[in-house]
Amino acid sequence: MADAVASQTLVDDNRRAVIKLTNISDGTGESAVTKVDVSGLATNDGRTCTGVTIEKIWWQCVGMKVNILFDASTDVLAIQLGENQSGDHDYSGFGGLSNNAGSGVTGDIKFTTVEHSSGDTYTIILSLIKEY
Repeated sequence: MADAVASQTLVDDNRRAVIKLTNISDGTGESAVTKVDVSGLATNDGRTCTGVTIEKIWWQCVGMKVNILFDASTDVLAIQLGENQSGDHDYSGFGGLSNNAGSGVTGDIKFTTVEHSSGDTYTIILSLIKEY
């Protein structure tokens, strides 16, 4: 068995991607699972997306935390979303959370669930500024 996860792309244009991600845990959780594969996002004049900056996050976590990671040889924590909390974070005032991962950076975003158990859930909407 595995967690029941879903991903829905709400917007994917030349500048921005907005992606809704959900999880209903069976207790196994997620460990550094790719949630945003930048190479799969829409192109801009034939150019492939190479990375994203997190502009805004809307989220709700019930019974677990979620670590949002920038993918690299050693993943870098972008932010942890707290257990039994919800909120919205707007980073647009300073340009967003940019990927500061070092060696082996891919531009992708991964999730790891923390302290998950059966029946725990998350819903996370990411507004991302695309880089080429």
